[in-house]
Amino acid sequence: MAKNSELTVIAHDVRVEGDFVSQGDVQIEGEVSGNVKTSTELRIGTEAKIHADVFANNATVSGEVRGNMQIEGRLDLLEGARVAGDINCDILAVSAGAQINGTVTMGGRSVAEGEKKEDEA
Repeated sequence: MAKNSELTVIAHDVRVEGDFVSQGDVQIEGEVSGNVKTSTELRIGTEAKIHADVFANNATVSGEVRGNMQIEGRLDLLEGARVAGDINCDILAVSAGAQINGTVTMGGRSVAEGEKKEDEA
């Protein structure tokens, strides 16, 4: 998390329905049903459940995301992270035990597109 940024925490026993937008860092431990947008850092805890699209500068995921993820910088999927949706990011770090069910695009080019172009050469 950025040192000089405001931190918004959605606690373990909190459920948010609707789009959630923040200019500061966000830490989600509860449940969000609606798009999540922050221009800085997003942290999704081990018990957290997100049921919508996620937009952030950088993100660390330990919990569940059911929706697409658009991350401008680095996305860290920690052990136990579960993502069901497409991921678009610049840098991706996946720990052993993390799960991704969707397409991964890095630097504007999907892995599937890269494989097709290499096979055609």
